[in-house]
Amino acid sequence: MTAAEVSCLLAAAVTLGLPTFPCLGNKAPACPHGFHDAVVDPIALRQLWDRHPGPLIGVPTGAASGIDVYDIDAPRHTEAEEWWEHHCHRLPATRVHQTASGGRHLLFQHATSLRSWTGRPVTGIDGRADGGYAIWWPATGQPVLCDAPLAEWPAWLLADLQPPMSPIRPGRSVIPDQHTLAGLVRKVAGAAEGERNTITFWAACRAGEMVASWLISAEYAAAVIANAAMVSGLPPREAERTAWSGIRTGLGASARVRNGRGFR
Repeated sequence: MTAAEVSCLLAAAVTLGLPTFPCLGNKAPACPHGFHDAVVDPIALRQLWDRHPGPLIGVPTGAASGIDVYDIDAPRHTEAEEWWEHHCHRLPATRVHQTASGGRHLLFQHATSLRSWTGRPVTGIDGRADGGYAIWWPATGQPVLCDAPLAEWPAWLLADLQPPMSPIRPGRSVIPDQHTLAGLVRKVAGAAEGERNTITFWAACRAGEMVASWLISAEYAAAVIANAAMVSGLPPREAERTAWSGIRTGLGASARVRNGRGFR
């Protein structure tokens, strides 16, 4: 890279006001510790790029930046293109970048405890949250398809992103169909003022029973329920606290049933 190219990249990185780090042309980190090396300070950025030059800007996703990225690689995956055609009208207005391959990066506010994943809800759609990073494509001249402020994750989409259900192990309780996570999310997100805490706790208890049945992880269940509670109007800390309280209660109740002691 020429000095002028480095200066342009650094100027773009500083303007973002986000932790950034250099990446190679193949999108791999140029620095030894990847997104863990990301910094915001302009002087530190200059030093980082001097030691490990790269033509792309990487941004750590998740809690590190407050940004999650929904990566739809539609041009190369028919399933992803079909998903976009059927669901794009349901998505809130949020910032969207076009990628070098012609795909889309939809940027959302970070959902607490959400981690990166691949191939959900269909092949060709990946997510970058805690434990991941994304390329900031506008710095390479790719268009910003929508410059709206970052929206919160839609509750229905978080529910659709849950990992595939694992086989139920012997001795675990079976959860009725009406207690699916998607249904719980809709119930919580639509809760009216005055009943938000109660419904969030109830739904989290049911999700805790699903965790006990090895259907989903506790971290994922808590993140989805908490996000739905925030959609309904609960403050983030209260939503997360209530969700985890219900998850633990649901787990404990399932354990008592399996041990033959019933509910108290």
